[in-house]
Amino acid sequence: MSPLHLEIRGDGAPLVLLHGWGLNVRVWDALAPALEALRQLLAVDLPGHGRSPWRPDGAGASAQVEWIGRTVAEHIGRAPYALLGWSLGAQLALRWAAQPPAGLRPPGQLALIAATPRFTAAQDWPYGTPETRLLRMAEGLQSDYQQTVSEFLELQVRGSAAGEAVLEQLRAALFMHGEAVPEALTADLTLLRTTDLRGGLGGIDAPTLVMAGQYDRVVPPAASRALAAAMPHARLVEVHRGAHAPFLSHTAEVAALLAQFLSST
Repeated sequence: MSPLHLEIRGDGAPLVLLHGWGLNVRVWDALAPALEALRQLLAVDLPGHGRSPWRPDGAGASAQVEWIGRTVAEHIGRAPYALLGWSLGAQLALRWAAQPPAGLRPPGQLALIAATPRFTAAQDWPYGTPETRLLRMAEGLQSDYQQTVSEFLELQVRGSAAGEAVLEQLRAALFMHGEAVPEALTADLTLLRTTDLRGGLGGIDAPTLVMAGQYDRVVPPAASRALAAAMPHARLVEVHRGAHAPFLSHTAEVAALLAQFLSST
């Protein structure tokens, strides 16, 4: 497989950034200036997103992690590194931490924003989204994928401080850098609907910071709270009046939390 689109900025120990469903590396632009003073940032467009290629044989979660890992490994080799994942990117980061891609050591630190080990609700997991909502989104992708993505962006900012400004930043990321291909959106929606990572959480040794938005309508803060409680070295921080993208609505606060975490572990 050809390498994914990767942008590198700053110096220091590597920090790999994994964005969420439907977006691309431009969502990190507001947060990056505060982090690149501490770390070398490696922001990756997920397969089929932004300017990264898409291949059907790379659609599975493990295949995507390996693809991203190969892209990153060319630049960091065996150096210690940290992972920062948001939403879908947080799930990929959890899978990566539990079973690192070939040629890479486990991450030394793990930072997760709007993270859940299981996106859909179940009898033993009341913190998820009803599966019917994801099935409706899948149907919407077939009829009008751009409208479906637009509605999901709006859902992400509901309840957030500075919601309209955050929505504009999300839309600008798509306008400036490119939309995801429909096949990747469909495949990743299936990942979100079917993935359950709870069984591997206890084996993740990396110090972990979990950040949740108080009013997140996509990943309830209770899901992030349960995630942190199931990991041996995790702590949860809830961002007051934050929603699904608190690093855009509360950039300075999230940057300070990350800087303290990355500097202290």
